[in-house]
Amino acid sequence: MRNVRFLPRLYLDYRTQFRSLWTPRPSLQWVNPGSGQTIRPFHISSTLYHGNGTERLNNTTNERVDRSSTTGNTIFALSTAPGRAAIAIIRLVPGFADTFKIYKALCPGRPLPSPRYATLRTLYDPASCSSQQDPTSDGIIDPNALILYFPAPRTVTGEDVLELHVHGGPAVVKAVLTAIPQCMPKDSLQSGPFTPLIRYAEPGEFTRRAFMNDRLDLTQIEALGDTLAATTEQQRRLSVRGTTSGLAKRYESWRQQLLYARGELEALIDFSEDQHFDESPAKLASSVASQVKALIHLIKAHSVNAVRGELLRNGISICLLGSPNVGKSSLLNLIVGREAAIVSHEAGTTRDVVEVGIDLGGYYCRFSDTAGLRTGPTESLSEVELEGMKRAKQSAFDADIVILLLEVDPKPENRHCKVKIEQEVEDLAVESNEQKDNVIVVVNKADLIEGYVDLDDFEEELNDWDETGLRSPDASKERTCLISCANAEDPMYADIGDAGRIQHMLGHLKKLCQRITSPEIPSIEGQQTDQSVWEESLSATERQRLLLDECGHHLDSFLAPFNIQGEREISVDEDDVDIVVAAESLRAAANCLAKITGKGEAGDVEEVLGVVFEK
Repeated sequence: MRNVRFLPRLYLDYRTQFRSLWTPRPSLQWVNPGSGQTIRPFHISSTLYHGNGTERLNNTTNERVDRSSTTGNTIFALSTAPGRAAIAIIRLVPGFADTFKIYKALCPGRPLPSPRYATLRTLYDPASCSSQQDPTSDGIIDPNALILYFPAPRTVTGEDVLELHVHGGPAVVKAVLTAIPQCMPKDSLQSGPFTPLIRYAEPGEFTRRAFMNDRLDLTQIEALGDTLAATTEQQRRLSVRGTTSGLAKRYESWRQQLLYARGELEALIDFSEDQHFDESPAKLASSVASQVKALIHLIKAHSVNAVRGELLRNGISICLLGSPNVGKSSLLNLIVGREAAIVSHEAGTTRDVVEVGIDLGGYYCRFSDTAGLRTGPTESLSEVELEGMKRAKQSAFDADIVILLLEVDPKPENRHCKVKIEQEVEDLAVESNEQKDNVIVVVNKADLIEGYVDLDDFEEELNDWDETGLRSPDASKERTCLISCANAEDPMYADIGDAGRIQHMLGHLKKLCQRITSPEIPSIEGQQTDQSVWEESLSATERQRLLLDECGHHLDSFLAPFNIQGEREISVDEDDVDIVVAAESLRAAANCLAKITGKGEAGDVEEVLGVVFEK
């Protein structure tokens, strides 16, 4: 292959460090014209830009990776919410452009601020002044702006970053955003491979650059989206757990375990005829299977906890279930603190599902008021009421928590009382609790019996279903309470704290919310049982959970030929296991874990990057 001579080019790479590199032309074999030494591309730099400045060579695979969407162009965006405010922050990442030139166009004649120090400057319109003339007052955009300069690589994106803290009036912000694209001198805007462009950033582009420059992994990026979307205290805590690199490190350690296990199996494939192994293929495969079996328990526990984390992220759905006119709408209004549902003495007022979301003790809860369920012939019911009952049943089946609302049946003549419940309601509550163990029993209209029955004693008796005549959905005392919506709404009891015992009931509800969103901690020998470690798994997103489930599926396929007896005894006949198929199952499982953190094979991760960054 013929030698090619070339000239050195000085440029600013994606970490904004100046390097003198040789720019190749048509050859794959390069020669240093000074020493005559042949140089392979990945020996020069881990980041190497070719002719048009949009590609780099991966230093391990020597593959070309397109970087045109993440480097080169100067991007800027309004980082604070749009609208009128005291301060607006505009962030710029210069890319290939000279940071000082952009700054000098906005602040002519003033030195670049010291790194990471806020400096007061006057911003000028670049179109109204040039380097040959002093700026005039007519070109002032903002007379009192704060400028912060963050040099690479210790920045949010790994590149130089300029932040402009300007007055938050819409006209000022618009003027600054209009002036920024005019910052590059006209003599530098020549067509060529390294022509810098200044444009408004695309959604998530700052985060994309941070990912490409190894400042964040995908798990941290998704947690960043949760941080921006958090509205309750539990959602905030969930996002904070995900911003650490703990999840990514754990998934990467699992991937490494699978790679090592796969390496042992592939050694059998490649060298079994040439080398002598101390262990038989069946025994070696069984040893790998024992490691895989322990890993499956961890992966499945993470998947379960990811589902519980989704309850914190998207909200806990709570269904109010009961007969007509037991006070479901009144209870909903008392919980949310407003008239969210129509309340009437006429039975069957609610025909459709009324949904309201609130912050309940840090948990985001979505309450659903449903139509009352009746027992008996349906011929006398209208089509609208029948459809309402159908939707009520579906809402109860889909709910994370069911509040079974009942009412007391007072018997003042013998100073006793019972609880009334329709058979349709009882059967639905029992079925729901058997499936999810998620029913809390609330008995309304306690004001009808408070004159001759001790409410606390009666609440304790509610756990003895034989006495009350109610077949138990196996609810515990912590999920059974007595309330009075009438007392809570009566102005006469306004000065009495929790007259209707609503807060008492909400306390039980918060405990149940905490229980169903607490992490599951598997009992595995040699593994950590610290709850704080497993709380991180709650921050796993739905995307990560699906990949964990796919990984578990491949590992189950790997274990299918093995005879597993107890926790430790694993055996297999040599004729039953195909080493090639087993190694492929481990490869597929490891690749699923790689996709979670963004370290998958080329093309595997690109399909999810756009969606993740835009969030």
